[in-house]
Amino acid sequence: MVNQFVFTVFPNFHEGGLFFFIPLLLIYGFIITGNLIIFIVVQLDVILHTPMYFFISVLSFLETWYSTTTIPKMLSNLVSKNKTISLTGCLMQMYFFHSLGITEGCVLTAMAIDRYIAICRPLRYQTIMTPQLCVCLTTGSCLCGFLLVLPEIAWIATLPFCQSNQINQIFCDFTPVLRLACTDTSLVIIVDAIHGAEILASFLVIALSYLRIIVVILRMPSAEGRHKAFSTCAAHLAVFLLFFGSVAVMYLRFSATYSVFWDTAIAVTFVILVPFLNPIIYSLRNKDMKDAIGRLFCYQKVLSGAGS
Repeated sequence: MVNQFVFTVFPNFHEGGLFFFIPLLLIYGFIITGNLIIFIVVQLDVILHTPMYFFISVLSFLETWYSTTTIPKMLSNLVSKNKTISLTGCLMQMYFFHSLGITEGCVLTAMAIDRYIAICRPLRYQTIMTPQLCVCLTTGSCLCGFLLVLPEIAWIATLPFCQSNQINQIFCDFTPVLRLACTDTSLVIIVDAIHGAEILASFLVIALSYLRIIVVILRMPSAEGRHKAFSTCAAHLAVFLLFFGSVAVMYLRFSATYSVFWDTAIAVTFVILVPFLNPIIYSLRNKDMKDAIGRLFCYQKVLSGAGS
C-alpha cells in the first residue's frame, strides 16, 4: 500500500537544483510581498474603498495562499534528496490548490460583473454594487471553491494506491495521482465534467461581460473617456486571459495528452506566472494603486521620523 508519492519531474541533481531554487525563491518572495502590499494598501487607504479594489484585494489575498500551497514544496524538492510527499499531504495540497483556484475564478467573474455594471449601467452602479453585495459575492466564491472540490478529494482518499508512486508533475494534481490508483477511476469523468462546466460557465460570463463592455466603450464619443474605460478593464482582462487560458489548456484538453515537459510548462504558467504578474498588473500599471502605495510608505516614514 502506497503511503507517500515521489516527484520525478524534478531533475535528479542537487548542485543544478540551486540554479532553479534561487530564482524560484525570489519569485515566491515577490509574489507574497507584492500581493500582501496590495491587500494591505486597499484595506488602509480610504480612497480605494470601492468594489473594484475590494475584489482586487481579495484576489491578491487568495494569490498568496494559492502560491503557498505548491511553491514551498517545489523549493524543497529542488534542493532535497527526498522528493516525497505523504498521501495526506498530497490530498491536502490538491484540495487547497484547487479550492483556491476555483475561488479565484469566481472572484474574477465577480470582477467582470462589477466592471460591466460600472461601464454599461453607470447610473445604477452605486445602488447595485453595495458593500453588502461585494461581501456576499466573495463569500459565495469561497463556498463554491471550498465545497466543490471536497467530494472528489474524499473519494480519492478512499482509493487504493498499490503500484507505482511516481508523480510526473511539479505538484499533486488529480490526473497524475489518479493514474497511480490500482482500481477503476472512471467515475472521475463525471467529476471532471462538473469542474469543466464550472470553468466554462465562469469563462462565458466573463467573456460576454467584456464583449459588452468593449461595445459600449467603442460607442463613447470622447476619446479620453474611451481611454479611461479601457485602462480600467485592461488589467482585469489580462489576468483573466492568463488565468483561464492556462487553466483551459491544462484541464479542458479532453483526450489530448502532452509530454511531461509541456504539462510542467503549462502548470508553471498558472502556479507561478499568474501570481507573479498579479501585483505588477494591479500596482505598477495602476495610478491609483501606485499613489496609495506611495502615501502608505510616506506615512510610515513620517511615523518613524516622529518616533526617533
